[in-house]
Amino acid sequence: ALPIWHYQVIFYLVFKLMGQFTEAEVRSARGRADAVVKTPQYVYVFEFKLNGTAEEAIKQINEKGYLIPYQKDHREVVRIGVEFSAETRNINRWLAETK
Repeated sequence: ALPIWHYQVIFYLVFKLMGQFTEAEVRSARGRADAVVKTPQYVYVFEFKLNGTAEEAIKQINEKGYLIPYQKDHREVVRIGVEFSAETRNINRWLAETK
């Protein structure tokens, strides 16, 4: 099975090539978000799970305080939990939630 960082690097490159401001392993007081993508209107905070669930990823974003740095930001903040499958080597499912 491919390691989770493999998916993270591909994700990062895709958004960078699309011209989006993208950061990987963004630190918060209690952990690191896998990726943050910033556009003029939105801040997308991503958590990836390999053989975990999209719900677990969203829960981790909430519990680890990954949104705290963006509380005063004028943009809408969106949590995105992404579930990868080692078997299919693809995105299995994803969930998005706003504040």
